[in-house]
Amino acid sequence: MISILDYGSGNINAIATLVKLSNISYEIVTHPGQLASATKILLPGVGAFDRTMSTFRASGMANAVRMRLEDRSVACLGICVGMHVLANSSEEGSLEGMGLVPGQVRRFHPEDIPESPKVPHMGWNTIEVHKPHPLLAGIDMAQGFYFLHSYHYECDSADDVIATARHGRDFDAVVGTDRVFGVQFHPEKSHDNGIRLVRNFVDL
Repeated sequence: MISILDYGSGNINAIATLVKLSNISYEIVTHPGQLASATKILLPGVGAFDRTMSTFRASGMANAVRMRLEDRSVACLGICVGMHVLANSSEEGSLEGMGLVPGQVRRFHPEDIPESPKVPHMGWNTIEVHKPHPLLAGIDMAQGFYFLHSYHYECDSADDVIATARHGRDFDAVVGTDRVFGVQFHPEKSHDNGIRLVRNFVDL
């Protein structure tokens, strides 16, 4: 069972469709109390950091996720802006993040990106694995994943970087501690690789 958080910032239908294609049972969580028995938490996010963080906190979901993660059998996966809220802060806003994977979210600087289009980074891109991880088992590395973003994660510790991608410069594309993970790309737009990634997360 996977719990997909609906707190007002995320393409819930697309995420639910991806989970269905992965043949995984799921529930859409709209109230913090529903997380009481969650073991795998999927945290989507669409839009700007401050708006996402505000709705996340106002819904009560942020505190519920933090409390649920005190149980070491529970894991969480953030997607795109849902990944960004795992950081300490973001250059896209002024609010504090969750600090679950210590780091900052930085804006791409156009002068660092000679190719076009510059920002946002949009389209298919490969990733480079920095340390083997079950989350990426069976992934077609030649195909890669679909990205759409203007900001990128920058972990405080290299130990939390699972894989990077490149858009003018290298950036952290898959990050994680032992039970909290984030991906910059969109699994729901990444076809077979997206399906496999979600299946791997559930199987952790």
